[in-house]
Amino acid sequence: MTKLEYDIYKEYNKKTSAAASGGMKFCDVLLIVFIVLKLCKVINWSWWWVLSPFWIPLGLAIILLIISVIIKLITKYKRR
Repeated sequence: MTKLEYDIYKEYNKKTSAAASGGMKFCDVLLIVFIVLKLCKVINWSWWWVLSPFWIPLGLAIILLIISVIIKLITKYKRR
């Protein structure tokens, strides 16, 4: 491996490892903000809404998983 290839490899890994760890995502920050606001009694929301940045994306992921399994089963049985 040449020096140039090594530098490119090193730079690529630095970017991908930073992206993989990613820091905090928007929903994570929003969840923390909502929890702090709720605990400081700035907002008077139900805990369901305070925790919604966690469960709404989780619910969407579960729905997409169910849809993909249904599509996979339909295409499997159509081939027969």
